[in-house]
Amino acid sequence: MEHYVYKNRQKLRCGYTTGSCAAAAAKAAAVMLLCRSPLTEIDLMTPKGILLHLELHDVQITSNSVTCAVKKDSGDDPDITNGVLVYATVEPQIEPTISLKGGIGVGTVTKAGLEQPIGEAAINRVPRQMIKQELEQIKEDYDYAGGFCVTISIPEGVELAQKTFNPKLGIEGGISVLGTSGIVEPMSEQALVESIFIELNMLAASNTEKTLLITPGNYGEHFMRENVKFDFSRSIKCSNYIGQTLDKAVELGFERILFIGHIGKLIKLAGGIMNTHSNMADCRMELFAAHTAMYCADCRLIHKMMNCITTDQVLDLLKERNLTQQVMASILEKIDIHLTHRVGEQAKIGAILFSNQHGYLGETSQVQEICAYST
Repeated sequence: MEHYVYKNRQKLRCGYTTGSCAAAAAKAAAVMLLCRSPLTEIDLMTPKGILLHLELHDVQITSNSVTCAVKKDSGDDPDITNGVLVYATVEPQIEPTISLKGGIGVGTVTKAGLEQPIGEAAINRVPRQMIKQELEQIKEDYDYAGGFCVTISIPEGVELAQKTFNPKLGIEGGISVLGTSGIVEPMSEQALVESIFIELNMLAASNTEKTLLITPGNYGEHFMRENVKFDFSRSIKCSNYIGQTLDKAVELGFERILFIGHIGKLIKLAGGIMNTHSNMADCRMELFAAHTAMYCADCRLIHKMMNCITTDQVLDLLKERNLTQQVMASILEKIDIHLTHRVGEQAKIGAILFSNQHGYLGETSQVQEICAYST
């Protein structure tokens, strides 16, 4: 596929989703079933409006079915499904409908809160629509009055699933058939955010008390397990996407939300920054300097802070001047304001900040009330 995006001054090649592979394989198999002639390639128009020209693999034509595969191409995205074969087997059926099943390597939904109901194949909504749309068009093109039974299989999916979060999410036996645009954009933030949303949906479905614990990553998880009394089954990692995670949590009806994170990331919340990736904003030292300046007029100290590389170095300076408590209280007050503004009146929200070197640094005003619901 020769379609590119530019990110961080790099030219990156796009790929196509497992959903596009499944739809293309199903389309090709249906055509071969009706015309009884083998094909070597097939075209597919993606929801994004990009036309794909895809090679077919392992074509098998029998008297009552056709099977073929399309190889997944993830472009320059680091995707573990790159290169796997996505198969479709199409059989005729008397009913003029299109039925869809998951075969080997396609997971089965076993928990509530996912896009498909319990017991269904983990083939998401857009790939299902793509498959049915293509096959309805083939029925019309070939004046075919019957229907099709389509089975999507990804033989390597059984092994690949163990390298994903699927077992934790309640998708058993294989991987999911995914995609909303049909195209994989390298290093797609949307894909990461969607994976967070899937976990949130599942937690919302199983969490009757509507209390949620959020950590940006592993540092927060380790700290909370050692220092906070909380039901960890209600926790999720949000990476850098704090704002989007909060918006979704409120949408799903969570009533109490607790953030636990390292000062190096969560201090950005004191500036109202809700995507904490360094490419979006890095004002850690500026925020520390501004809050310190309210309690100390020493320009030399502020200058040292602005030249620090890590937040632990700043905390060392604050500790030397006995300013840690005052400055952290000021920072936490601002974090409280920005988090509360983001969620509005729909939820109570709090945050606990820590440092690997300096330990617990403080918490916002509603933390203890939130924790009381989950001890």
